[in-house]
Amino acid sequence: MDYHLKPLGKSCSSTGKDFVPGELVHSVIIEKNGQLIRMDFSDEAWTGAPEGAVGEWKLQVPEAAAPVPKKIDPDALMQCFEQLYETPNQVQEKFLYVLALFLVQKRRLKLEGSRSEDQISYLQLSGTHGEGNFDIRDQNLDEAEIEALQQQLNTQFLEEWE
Repeated sequence: MDYHLKPLGKSCSSTGKDFVPGELVHSVIIEKNGQLIRMDFSDEAWTGAPEGAVGEWKLQVPEAAAPVPKKIDPDALMQCFEQLYETPNQVQEKFLYVLALFLVQKRRLKLEGSRSEDQISYLQLSGTHGEGNFDIRDQNLDEAEIEALQQQLNTQFLEEWE
């Protein structure tokens, strides 16, 4: 028979006070109406296992896990890239360039080569799922500009997808 018990609660079953990382907690399993229920008590509120307890143990509240950064879906970014590419806009040219570099890094776009026209360099890219050829003007950005634009893109896309 499999037992499914909830993980450590966020607060004391007796006082309702929230647990803090490093705090000592007493946990018990009791049977109630044919169900096994977990209850967690702070060390201060612990007076012993309740009547009918099936099991008990002590543990320390773990440190809060670092938040997992959300990942941006490369296919969704590719759709955005195609929309920006189809409706050229001088204001968004730098964003398009940085987005193209990001998609190359994520292996969603492939660098086919480069070309120059009137002393302007272009990256020649194609989508890895058969999307057409894209000529993206090299913006000659330094690392700081690329980083700043990438942060803006990340912020914008994460806000849209929340």
